[in-house]
Amino acid sequence: VQLQASGGGLVQAGGSLRLSCAASGSIFSINDMGWYRQAPGEQRELVASVSRGGSTNYADFVKDRFVISRDNAKNTVYLQMNSLKPEDTGVYYCNAEVHTPLPTSAHYWGQGTQVTVSS
Repeated sequence: VQLQASGGGLVQAGGSLRLSCAASGSIFSINDMGWYRQAPGEQRELVASVSRGGSTNYADFVKDRFVISRDNAKNTVYLQMNSLKPEDTGVYYCNAEVHTPLPTSAHYWGQGTQVTVSS
């Protein structure tokens, strides 16, 4: 199972970016999918998550600015980031709880995508 993240980049404060993360491989189903971020010298923290049924959870620091969504048919999770602030700068990682046909269940991480917000 692999998670491939994309969509990061450099943007000015107040701008927007859309991250995508596609899961591939031997997948039976995917439960929760989410986005985490890690700023330099900081611990990785949850940004947002979405259940298979579409229930969402957001960190307080991104509420009303970011929107998480998923396409179950494509095994893909998205993060629409609006009104970006310099403090949103960091490496963004996607995560998914994947059930395989074996059957097993495990959390997988994407490779991370850099988001830099300039002031």
